[in-house]
Amino acid sequence: MARKRRGFGRIRQERSGRYSAAYIGPDTRLHHAPRTYAFESDAEGWLAIERRKIDLGTWGAVERSDGVTLRAYAIRWLEQRNLRPRTRAHYESMLERLILPELGAARIVTLTPARVREWHSGLGDGHPTRNAHAYALLHAICATAVTDEVLDANPCRIRAAMATTRRRDIDILTPTEVNRLAAKMPPNLRASVILAAWCGLRWGETSELRRRDVAPDCAVLRVRRAVTYRAGKFTVGPPKTAAGVRDVAVPPHIRATLKAHLRNHVAPGADSLLFGGDDGGHLRDDQYRVHWTKARTAIGKPRLRVHDLRHVGSVLAAQSGATTVELMHRLGHTTPAMALRYQHVAEGRDAEIARRLSKLAAGAT
Repeated sequence: MARKRRGFGRIRQERSGRYSAAYIGPDTRLHHAPRTYAFESDAEGWLAIERRKIDLGTWGAVERSDGVTLRAYAIRWLEQRNLRPRTRAHYESMLERLILPELGAARIVTLTPARVREWHSGLGDGHPTRNAHAYALLHAICATAVTDEVLDANPCRIRAAMATTRRRDIDILTPTEVNRLAAKMPPNLRASVILAAWCGLRWGETSELRRRDVAPDCAVLRVRRAVTYRAGKFTVGPPKTAAGVRDVAVPPHIRATLKAHLRNHVAPGADSLLFGGDDGGHLRDDQYRVHWTKARTAIGKPRLRVHDLRHVGSVLAAQSGATTVELMHRLGHTTPAMALRYQHVAEGRDAEIARRLSKLAAGAT
């Protein structure tokens, strides 16, 4: 067993023939490499990285990389991110149910591709979308650990593990079916179906609409906020995406429905919710679903989701002749490639789409 003396740290060849490395840190303690290396140059590389952390002043920026557990790092990772309440709750749930029970106690530097593959295979095949989301979260956490120089490389290397495949066909309603569905809802909620389907609104956007968000002639909806409900609390914030802040032209054929709803079911104040609960506050998802479940069953669509109405709006607008860019503007979708194109969408063009939507409805059977 030979020990090589050097300016910083030490490298030692073990009986196995592999190389170990260690150094005295700024805390005057001896720190060992998290594993042994097949080649001496790899051990030298680890020492060079640790020396660079000391030189840059980042050595103490996080807990020592040779001791921090995945649980501790993941908790800190979540705390340092500005997430929407629903997203934060989703991440916390995946960590506690799917990731940390198996990997949480492990020191993060000991995570290897083989260990990650073993964990991933243990998730089973019954929930592919759930598994893809959990893997993507672990990948993101480890990617940050690489940036923080806690990890040398990301151990999440399973090809296509973050890809999801939609297994469920989306129910697309015809204009006649939209009307039938709305008719089966309570009178104060019928307009919620009509607006979601013909204007492509998300549920969080629909349930946060207020009287002041509707133009006086009911020709435009100003979507500026959305609401989420988590852990018994409503949280109002901006829409899901940056493009979600938008003005949506209301098709002429449903404006009378919207005017009647404002007249009969909405309090006169500017801040009054269009679809509030019995106490005037926000309507919880589960309260809405009680009526929704009965209505969808009544029209023979027992698997129809509330969010499917948004897909209905997309398909109907596409059938009216809207281009991809116009659809993204109307629905508030955004991607890095498309975001710059929203400024080129003329607001008058959206009004034309709304007029064509009404023509489509008039000719539907």
